[in-house]
Amino acid sequence: MNAVDIQGVRQCYGNMTVLHGLDLSLGEGEVLGLFGHNGAGKTTSMKLILGLLQATEGHVRVLGRSPNDPDVRRQLGYLPENVTFYPQLSGRETLRHFARLKDAALQQVDTLLEQVGLADAANRRVKTYSKGMRQRLGLAQALLGTPRLLLLDEPTVGLDPIATQDLYRLLDQLRQQGTSIILCSHVLPGVEAHISRAAILAHGRLQAVGTLSSLREEAGLPVLIRASGLKQRDLLLQGWHAAGHEARTVGEHQVEVVAVNGHKLGLLRQLLAEGQAQDVDIHQPSLEDLYRHYMLRADSDLLAQERV
Repeated sequence: MNAVDIQGVRQCYGNMTVLHGLDLSLGEGEVLGLFGHNGAGKTTSMKLILGLLQATEGHVRVLGRSPNDPDVRRQLGYLPENVTFYPQLSGRETLRHFARLKDAALQQVDTLLEQVGLADAANRRVKTYSKGMRQRLGLAQALLGTPRLLLLDEPTVGLDPIATQDLYRLLDQLRQQGTSIILCSHVLPGVEAHISRAAILAHGRLQAVGTLSSLREEAGLPVLIRASGLKQRDLLLQGWHAAGHEARTVGEHQVEVVAVNGHKLGLLRQLLAEGQAQDVDIHQPSLEDLYRHYMLRADSDLLAQERV
């Protein structure tokens, strides 16, 4: 059973359609990165899963049931982009309040405060917390009750680099324990190592979904190979240009080659056959590169439709 199944969902606000025939699933123990521009439909998708919206058309199933099922809601954790708490309560009092609302064990409170790095500030009033501290408190709130499905909307907002890495390590642990996670973020660097698949939305339509490996293959973006220590770089460049590859020198005894159309392994073999390369770096298209590719394609498709 999938943690989330969205089939043929169209969502309208009055005369405006914000989702067009969305099909999306999330497996158990999977982390899905949901990416898109502002207004792409990410938050609307989250609200459908949370049962805060009813789909205009199509079906949404969460943990095999309706999102409005009270038992399903008890098994969900949600961290919104902008968290708001009662400023006069302490961090501990805030978590105890939400634990009671969620019917979660109060014994979890101190454990979660320790887990998100707020143990030393547990008795301080929330109004004295920085934005990053409030964000960490929001994450602790989302983890109350050990949810089977966790929805995170811009979870790294306000977090410093160390706190961001701590967050991702925590998500890795939750995934290993079987928690299913949907992660929305505009901060793409650092995310790709922690997601199972990526889904890219633009203008209310799903542009691409899959592992980063499959998206790289589908997009056909080039791989950059950089080799150093090559004394015969001019000869190598001539050979690679003759083969139709873009190649250039980068500093002394360095060659940079753009591998396209599945020629990466062949170029690597040629480099190694020269026997002079001291070091070889391979730069795969990043998540940012893939995002840009699909966004530009979506904008181009939309412009073409408007011209018809």
